[in-house]
Amino acid sequence: MIIPKTAEEIELMRKSALLVSKTLGMIAAEIKPGVTTLQLDKMAETFIRDHHAVPGFLGLYGCPSTLLTSVNEQVVHGLPTNRPIQEGDIVSVDCGVLMNEFYGDHAYTFAIGDVAPETLQLLEVTKKSLYIGIEAFRAGNRVGDVGAAIQNYTESFGYGVVRDLVGHGLGRKMHEEPEMPNFGKRGKGKMFQEGMVVAIEPMINMRSRNVKYLKDGWTIVTADGKPSAHFEHNIALVNGKPELLSTFAYIYKALGIESDEEAPFRTQPLVLEA
Repeated sequence: MIIPKTAEEIELMRKSALLVSKTLGMIAAEIKPGVTTLQLDKMAETFIRDHHAVPGFLGLYGCPSTLLTSVNEQVVHGLPTNRPIQEGDIVSVDCGVLMNEFYGDHAYTFAIGDVAPETLQLLEVTKKSLYIGIEAFRAGNRVGDVGAAIQNYTESFGYGVVRDLVGHGLGRKMHEEPEMPNFGKRGKGKMFQEGMVVAIEPMINMRSRNVKYLKDGWTIVTADGKPSAHFEHNIALVNGKPELLSTFAYIYKALGIESDEEAPFRTQPLVLEA
């Protein structure tokens, strides 16, 4: 059952989402060659607790970490380790918080130093597909419209859209209805409702869409060993249109990047807070 949120609940969820955004911005300033993902995990836990919230992943379904950090061919759910990040890596950092009884949950894939051009293109296309999917999250549309938009764009580059993993509704639980696949057919699936909040998160592989599960019970990798990218936002349906609750602006501030990619999905200017 889809659980629409009131205007007041959406504002609480915005605060949860923005704390994730701030955490990822902090990570953006720290992620570099030589740093381990386990070190980043500890930083994130401290940062979230210092902001009077609880790590959303830690303990959820038995998850042992605050962050899920997926490197290179790892698609999602990579557990933090003592392996130092290396020049040329790409690292997906997925983070969740529980604050004011509501979850925030989104992700960004970082390029570390001098990354291969074909891998940078994968990141660019995957992030662009996220906004293409968000554009389709509108009154009168259905789940399949978002999935088809993401699939058609990314497959036009020869990339593989992961089928085993999907986005989801978000609220007082980390995972609510509806499931939000990154593939599908237009006009199919559940119809979007005013007030619903979802996590749209393209997980796109450089070649084959197939994945494998590692023995740790969490980490999922591409079957062919090629890189994979993952970007995620939290979005509410407000007045029939997508309203971003999360932002990559804290990441871009840390990295010195200028972007107006989020502007079409905001009803009011974003003011960055410390």
